[in-house]
Amino acid sequence: MPRAAIDIGSNSVLLTVVADDGGLLHDEARVVGLGRGLGDRGLFQPDRMKAAQAALADYVATARELGVEPWSVSAVATSAARRAMNAETFFARLQRKLGLRVKIISGDEEARLTWLGSQRDLVLPEGPRLVVDLGGGSTELVLGADEVAERRSLEMGSVRLTEAFFTADASGRVDPSGLARARQHVDMQLSTVSLTPGPRSVVGVAGTVTTLATVKLGLSAYDSTAVHSSRLTRAELARFVDDLLPMTSSQRRAFAPASPERADYLLAGAVILERTLAAARRQQMIVSDRGLRYGLLG
Repeated sequence: MPRAAIDIGSNSVLLTVVADDGGLLHDEARVVGLGRGLGDRGLFQPDRMKAAQAALADYVATARELGVEPWSVSAVATSAARRAMNAETFFARLQRKLGLRVKIISGDEEARLTWLGSQRDLVLPEGPRLVVDLGGGSTELVLGADEVAERRSLEMGSVRLTEAFFTADASGRVDPSGLARARQHVDMQLSTVSLTPGPRSVVGVAGTVTTLATVKLGLSAYDSTAVHSSRLTRAELARFVDDLLPMTSSQRRAFAPASPERADYLLAGAVILERTLAAARRQQMIVSDRGLRYGLLG
């Protein structure tokens, strides 16, 4: 029987459907911004819930067409759902309307599943490796070799960091004074994680990572084959920060034509990724087009 998995993140919702033999039948991601405006202890906003429900209704229909009924879809929600006080109510409504059962998972479980899924179809060197899952609300760090040695969920994500440190004017241009404070916050979060022994490789996963890879590769449309196993260096990430900092919102969208809906969060994302490489004492990361939903599918 075909199998399907849905990952409901702070910024994106993703669907993957595979056949009996594991062959890919469908893979899709949409930015709905479910965690936008949430804060540390807030509520999902009505317009964001409406956008998420519309995307999930389409996903349920797609999965059913491919032979997977809604109640058998493995659907999980992550950082934003862990913080939103109305998350349980929202997901109960989705179950009544769509037949989709959503489980809110812990940061440790999110990290474990991402570790399993992100390394698919990558050739990695022997020894310790660090998987970095940069989401909208949190960043999951998983360190290990043949098995997971340490898992941590850090309260820093591209949406969350943007809302906290990069206040924008009417044009979307951000206050540059927020950059130093954002870096300080990221470094403080990273200081709580033991990265000893140091990883021989770093794998970056999720939408911000793959979007920055498309910019580096000069792609105007997303190409998973080109993106998966590509590289982002620390120097390139630092240049992305310098380039994005003075831009207006429209300039950022033109900067990332393959994923313009992510453009306003790329600055914060590049800061997190660059500082993570610095903490890991590595000069580059390998980009993965896989992730949590592939871990769900086994």
